[in-house]
Amino acid sequence: MTERFNIHSQLEHLQMKYVGTGHPDVTRYEWVVNHHRDSAASYVGHQHLMMMFGVAENESMGRIKQRLLTQMLAPCGKEPKGADEEDDDDDDE
Repeated sequence: MTERFNIHSQLEHLQMKYVGTGHPDVTRYEWVVNHHRDSAASYVGHQHLMMMFGVAENESMGRIKQRLLTQMLAPCGKEPKGADEEDDDDDDE
């Protein structure tokens, strides 16, 4: 029983320490936004991935980097207005 509590407390600590690990109340939109931002940050941080994207898209590395950085501002567009309300309605049924 103490092992289960220990694992649970470690998970809570990781969720408080790192933003992208989520929590029980995270919405689908927030999770996808974190995933896209983490991916774009990884692509920008690894030069060989940027070179691969540049060759595949026939673009310079600077343009690829600029596109990825601007994409990180709103990677999935605007947050849907009624996403939380729809989830709450499904639980009532």
